[in-house]
Amino acid sequence: QVQLVESGGGLVQAGASLRLSCAASGRAVSNSGMGWFRQAPGMEREFVAGISRSGSTNYADSVKGRFIISRDNNKNTVYLQMSGLKPEDTAVYYCAADRIGYYVHTNPAHYDYWGQGTQVTVSS
Repeated sequence: QVQLVESGGGLVQAGASLRLSCAASGRAVSNSGMGWFRQAPGMEREFVAGISRSGSTNYADSVKGRFIISRDNNKNTVYLQMSGLKPEDTAVYYCAADRIGYYVHTNPAHYDYWGQGTQVTVSS
């Protein structure tokens, strides 16, 4: 059974930094494509960042230069380092795993497993 557990969300002021963690069990993150998505109230879930099996990364234009995705294979954990946070980054952030994982997919339909989400709120 694959489980993804996100943590690290919170309430911060604009300009602050946060690091989200996604701890995986039941499947190695090194054998998966891992993605971070977010969903604001009334909005569709949107791609934020992803990392493929080989370590290639991809980012949404809105977060390029501010967010960094990484993984620690020993801890079986994926991270999303967020800096320069803006109020428009406010959303529930979800971690997802793609069993194939050779490419970083931006469409959430390609992902097989999802975490429960962690709230990030950025005040102005």
